[in-house]
Amino acid sequence: MTASTQTRRALAYTTSLAAAGLVATALAGPAAAEKWDLPMAYPASNYHTENGGTFAACVTKGTDGAIEIVTHPNGSLFGGADIKRAVQTGQVPIGERLLSAHANENPLFGVDSIPFLATSFDDSVKLWDAAEPAIAEALDEQNLVLLYTVPWPPQGMYFNKEVNSVADMEGLKFRAYNAATAKLAELTGMLPVQIEAAEVPQAFATGVAQSMVSSGATGYDSKLWENVSNFYEVDAWLPRNAVFVNKDSWAALDDATRKVFTDCAATAESEGLQKAKDYTTFTLEGLAENGMKVEKPSDQLKADLAKVGETMTAEWLKAAGDKGKAIVDAYKAN
Repeated sequence: MTASTQTRRALAYTTSLAAAGLVATALAGPAAAEKWDLPMAYPASNYHTENGGTFAACVTKGTDGAIEIVTHPNGSLFGGADIKRAVQTGQVPIGERLLSAHANENPLFGVDSIPFLATSFDDSVKLWDAAEPAIAEALDEQNLVLLYTVPWPPQGMYFNKEVNSVADMEGLKFRAYNAATAKLAELTGMLPVQIEAAEVPQAFATGVAQSMVSSGATGYDSKLWENVSNFYEVDAWLPRNAVFVNKDSWAALDDATRKVFTDCAATAESEGLQKAKDYTTFTLEGLAENGMKVEKPSDQLKADLAKVGETMTAEWLKAAGDKGKAIVDAYKAN
């Protein structure tokens, strides 16, 4: 997403300052410094969180401290499941959330979690380019302004035993974090358990979860080698975290301030993508160095998962309707 695209989109959300009743305030003198809390669901060491901190510092510096964005990692301010709602309702002006976790609200939010549709970083970018306008529109309808997104590394599968086929998954307790992962559990005979990122280490340590599909980054951040033995590089999908602003808070900003936000967002999106690429190699090597067996899936497991992917793609296209089909068609055409 280019800075010009973000700027055009941002201006489209803008209501006049007069309509917002802010002209008189602006004429009265400079506004006092304003603190914006930015809740985030992942640990402070995670690259999404670090990237969000850099974005926050960029905005704070770009506004000469008029707006100070303060990040709150690891679900410390709001749990992951509550962040999006908190921003929608104005409890906080800005937040970061895994978009696909809200596919139950709108299937389009789950486009990045269609199994085996976009399985590389290059394909993830192409899919996002096709999907972004429709997703930004859907968020706008929910009182949110989309600023930027950053992908996770390709999703692999964690198990506490060797798995060579879907049959080997039968009955395992599987950490689910969105509709796609819950469906994956259903189609593979596993038992889905809703677990947010901050709860992953404890869930595996206590046996609440025995398997999950996630990136090497999540496993590394959670030190899953302490309780999980195997990671399979199935490259299922690359879900995205999104940073968005409450639309009323956005409307209260002047044009110069909005430009600071969109410029910093463009940088965060670009740098976040590179961080994701770099972190992929680093974390997979880290899992192996700490004793986890990291390997490609067997031919049988690949074939079994491909069938699951076909089923889930068909179901997603049915749920997403014409808008979903248009996104997938545009992605495949590029």
